[in-house]
Amino acid sequence: MKKPFGLLACVVLLCGFGFLSIAYGSRSIDLYTVWQAFAAFDGTSADHLIVRNTRLPRTLVAAAVGAALAVSGAIMQTVTRNPLASPSIFGVNSGAALCIIVAISVLSIDSQSQFIWAAFLGAALAAGAAYGLGSVGRGGGSPVNITLAGAAVTAFASSITQGIMLVNGRSFDQIIFWLVGSVAGREMPMLLPVLPFLAIGAIVCFALAAPLNTLALGEDVARGLGQRVGAVKLGAAAAVVLLAGSSVAVAGPIAFVGIVVPHIARFVAGRDHRWLLPYSALLGSVLLLGADVIARFVAMPNELPVGVVTALIGVPFFVWVARRDVHAK
Repeated sequence: MKKPFGLLACVVLLCGFGFLSIAYGSRSIDLYTVWQAFAAFDGTSADHLIVRNTRLPRTLVAAAVGAALAVSGAIMQTVTRNPLASPSIFGVNSGAALCIIVAISVLSIDSQSQFIWAAFLGAALAAGAAYGLGSVGRGGGSPVNITLAGAAVTAFASSITQGIMLVNGRSFDQIIFWLVGSVAGREMPMLLPVLPFLAIGAIVCFALAAPLNTLALGEDVARGLGQRVGAVKLGAAAAVVLLAGSSVAVAGPIAFVGIVVPHIARFVAGRDHRWLLPYSALLGSVLLLGADVIARFVAMPNELPVGVVTALIGVPFFVWVARRDVHAK
């Protein structure tokens, strides 16, 4: 019974951080005014307009992106049997961002719906490249090899991105928006086009919860139990591409959420994916909402991109997980 109560606690925590995200920033708004903005909206009130048109979309984007990145990280860690796996480490985020940047600066595309398809293409290509490179040669397919290949793909995509920025300076302002990762200035028309893809990715992930429990025992054991390992991996890869690609399309390549949250969720909920994935989704939303609230106050009256805050949180955690994994071996 502890796990359902834990989920309920996560929901309460998410609601609390959601309120903080809506109420606080460069202009603080009291609880009654926030309530009135929804219950009795006044189109002439500056506070009501800020709540409805600025902070609510920003909060929903942060919650959706945080959940998507956390769930995709949990899936990747299970499938690759690598505690450091995440969309940012394996180059998925960087590949998606690169394709969006090419769409903006080279193809002069400025449609959100086209950004989505560019992000999916980049995420799929980067994931395939990281897995393919990591599977070649001696010890192919090992967690270390795939992690190194993902780092190489990330570095390559980032280098190409920097090159595009230097060559095509006129698009710098647009490109920098995607590079750092931010939920500031997001509006509902930016979130709505990616919601169907986020929903499909989430449905696939939760449908794979039981098969992922079997796969976590090892591929040989899973096959011995009648598991179609190839189909499970393919479904998991498709879900990660949908979730990570959608996240980058709306908020840019926000790093480390996919590493940090699954480990916290695993500590709280255990390794059963029927619980791990819901916990990861809720805690991912909480983490990104909390990081966004912090980002508003660290450099007042200016704001930091939320990707900077998640990096400050995630880098020490990444080092700790890496050192723990090395010592465990």
